[in-house]
Amino acid sequence: MALQAGIVGLPNVGKSTLFNAVSNSAKAQASNYRFCTIEPNTGLVDVPDERLNKLAELVKPDRIVPTQIEIVDIAGLVKGASKGEGLGNKFLANIREVDAIIHVIRCFEDENILRDEGAINPIGDKEIIETELQLKDLDSVERKIARVEKQAKTGNDAKAKAEYEILMRCKTHLEQGKSIRSLGLTKDELPAIADMFLLTIKKVLYVANVEEPSMHTGNKYSESLKAMASAEGAELIVMSNSIEAQIAEMDNPEDQQMFMEEYKMTEPALNRLITTTYRLLGLNTYFTAGVQEVRAWTIEKGWKAPQAAGVIHTDFEKGFIKAEVIAYDDYIKYGSEAACRDNGRLRIEGKEYLVQDGDVMHFRFNV
Repeated sequence: MALQAGIVGLPNVGKSTLFNAVSNSAKAQASNYRFCTIEPNTGLVDVPDERLNKLAELVKPDRIVPTQIEIVDIAGLVKGASKGEGLGNKFLANIREVDAIIHVIRCFEDENILRDEGAINPIGDKEIIETELQLKDLDSVERKIARVEKQAKTGNDAKAKAEYEILMRCKTHLEQGKSIRSLGLTKDELPAIADMFLLTIKKVLYVANVEEPSMHTGNKYSESLKAMASAEGAELIVMSNSIEAQIAEMDNPEDQQMFMEEYKMTEPALNRLITTTYRLLGLNTYFTAGVQEVRAWTIEKGWKAPQAAGVIHTDFEKGFIKAEVIAYDDYIKYGSEAACRDNGRLRIEGKEYLVQDGDVMHFRFNV
């Protein structure tokens, strides 16, 4: 399963530089990343996971297959996008299709890079995009209120009344300049707005794009964003998109390592970006480990064993009998499936088992 995260931002903030860094990295490091064009500005990117490499060191398989997420470089937004300004309609339609947002914000000064919004203002830039998304959502909510209001006020339909109350709460929240993700709707309340595919309900990861000297420490601009993200309960990554692009363009891993050592980097910041996005999407990983391949599989948090088996093949879910499960830490400690079995660390789990992140699994099924 490949869920989508969309890279958004104002023009000239380093959004496409980041996307290109991801795509070049995928081409340069086939063992760590893969990138394949699905349509313009869309790519599948491998999720870095050291656990996969450690399992492979023990099993020594013919191949290693990481799991992936889909990254989309969404058209730039300008003020007035909710009314169709610039590429607004395309921008908003593309955001509607993704599952999470990577919001790139300019936190560097460079007179050679055009900026229509005036002086560098990360908080102001963030609010431009947030406001456009909120205005579009407000329009959607008001349209639905107009459809259900009469039935909610004059009929005896309890469902319609509850839906109307939720919609009115959403309307008030948006009118206050707040995003729906901060409204705190419960799992039971979410179906009332599910059909609108609201933009501001999506989780956001902020990327502070800084100049090279600030890539480790941040600067005054990224610090202001950090405080904002903390208040929202959102995550923020500080990185230099141009440095990441340079690393990604290198075909030789030794050259990459030397470059990173020169800049005192232990790994590309892209690794943190991708793994944080994966977590933001609410995803977990389980592994299968055999001599033919060691592979990472993506599931959603809270999935049970049959659902996890279905990611491999639908027949696995339909004919699920049992799952053989070894915790990742146990597998590493004992060094093999056989040793885990001998030491009582291999468990047999049934249909109600909630798969844990890092489980090493084999499925028994019958079709």
